[in-house]
Formats: sequence, C-alpha cells, structure tokens
Amino acid sequence: MLIQETTETTKLLDLVRETARLKHLSLRTEESYIQWIKRFIVFHKKRHPVELGEEEVRRFLTYLVQQKYVSSSTQNQALNAIIFLYKQVLNKPLGMFGNIPRGQRTVRLPVVFSHKEVHAILNNLQGTPKLVATLLYGSGLRLLEAVRLRIQDIDFENNYIIIREGKGEKNRRVPLPQKIIGELKFQIEKVKLLHQHDKAEGYGETLLPDAVQIKFKNAPKELGWQYLFPSSQLSADPRTGLILRHHLHVTLIQRAVKEAVRKAKILKNGSCHSFRHSFATHLLEDGHDIRTVQELLGHKDVRTTMIYTHVLNKKGLTVRSPLDT
Repeated sequence: MLIQETTETTKLLDLVRETARLKHLSLRTEESYIQWIKRFIVFHKKRHPVELGEEEVRRFLTYLVQQKYVSSSTQNQALNAIIFLYKQVLNKPLGMFGNIPRGQRTVRLPVVFSHKEVHAILNNLQGTPKLVATLLYGSGLRLLEAVRLRIQDIDFENNYIIIREGKGEKNRRVPLPQKIIGELKFQIEKVKLLHQHDKAEGYGETLLPDAVQIKFKNAPKELGWQYLFPSSQLSADPRTGLILRHHLHVTLIQRAVKEAVRKAKILKNGSCHSFRHSFATHLLEDGHDIRTVQELLGHKDVRTTMIYTHVLNKKGLTVRSPLDT
C-alpha cells in the first residue's frame, strides 16, 4: 500500500524525532537518522516501513553501495538509522535483520604531522582558529569537543581540561597546555564581556545538556556554562525555538586549518583531526604507554589506539629497499 498523503510520512518522522529526544540522541544523530529514514521510504516508493522487511532493507543498502558508492561507515550509519526506526519507533521485532551484513570499515593509517609541520601550520593561523587548533594538538581533542568546551571546563589550578559527554557520552580529563594559559584567560574575558552584553539585551542563555537544564534552572545564564568559543551571532535553538548563544561552527575552523596547511606548503592530506592523531603519535614517541594515550583520547577499546603504533613502526622501518643494495 502506498502512502497517499505526505502527512502520514510527516507523522512518522515526528515520532522518530520524539523518540530520538526521549533517548537523548544528539541533534546531529537525530537529523542524520531522519534523512536516512526519508531516503529509505522514498527508495521503496513511499511504502510505509511497517510493510517492509529484511529483503527491502538489504535492497536499499545494496543500492547505496553499488549505485551511490557510499563508504562502509556510511552504509552502517544508514543501517543504524533503519534499526532505530524499527526497534525504537515501530517496535517491530529485529530478528529479521540478523543476517544483514554490516560494511567492513577500511583501516587507514592516520595522517600525522611532524613537530615541524604542526608549528608551521599553527604559525599560519591567527585568532580563535589558532587557539582551537592549538587545543586540538596540545590536548588531543576532537574538533567538536573543542568548540563545545564551556568556561568551567578549564581548570587552571589543577592543569587539566574536562571533556564532558565526548564520543560515547563519556567524560575524561586531558592536559592543559601551559603555553596557552594566558590566551585562554584572555578568551574567557572576551566571553565574559559578550555575555554581559547579551544579558543587557535580554538574552544571555546558552544550550545545556537536558539533565543540567532540568536540575539547575539558572544554569543557562551562568558564565561558567557559556561556551569558551561562542558564535558571533545569536540563533534560535532548532528544538525549542529559544534565542541562544551557540558555540562556534566547526566549518570556520576547518576552512582556516585547510588554508594554513596550504600556506605551510604541506602536501599531506591533513585536517583538524590530524592534530589529534599527531598528539597521540608524539606522546607514544616520547615514551608514554599505550593505556595512558588510550585514556587521554577517550578510546573505549585499546585496539583503536593501537593504530598509532603502526605509524611509529612505519617511521622507524629498518628494512632497506633492494633497489638500494
């Protein structure tokens, strides 16, 4: 049976959104799931998902790989969205999906900058992008973790930064680079002035995790909860419609770093995430054990961290090419 009215699809997607928020999924995950579920429905001529089964799911995933040439991680993302739809929204038994293969991720060695390259890139940055990039390398942060830092996450007295609800919703502590303490304090003063201006204009709130929002009613306007790297503009929260001061958008940092890599004449296909790779590799080069690096990076499995040992092995190859003998 075909869906005759778009309102039926809309109601289903609204239910997906509601369920995603009840499960405390991030807004990015929610939006991603919505888009994949839409594509799944459209692919099957707008038939309602409750009428579809394993074969239709398999056909959609095969189409993505064979005709859209998506990566294995993208294929898995699509499958996760569909599983969420059936298991959490439609309450349809998932036994039928047991035989659907997940894409195998290609293991690639990370792009790592040398010490010299790191300094060359940072020297071609300025202002906020430079400070964020310095944190990516100096503390091993993911880009989203850096832009989501709150003022209270910087502990100057104990020399660490706390990462709240990182990947996997885990909190962890990472080292605070001593060289940028002055710059961070100056950044906090700038945020303080901006926050005072916002409050004077009748605003001054920021987005908080759900649990904090419920428990501490005044927290959204407190200075400690303001983003360390706030956006230059106020914007409406897509979920509540409230006018808030969100954090800096990641694309601003990504573009700045890409341009800095070009100006530094570095030919590696590096990105913001390469600073995090470099952080881990350089710690291992300095003799820190793999478990310590795993904890600092927030990896659940040490095997994920072990990829950096391959980079070390590559760097220290002692085998001579037969062409040189």
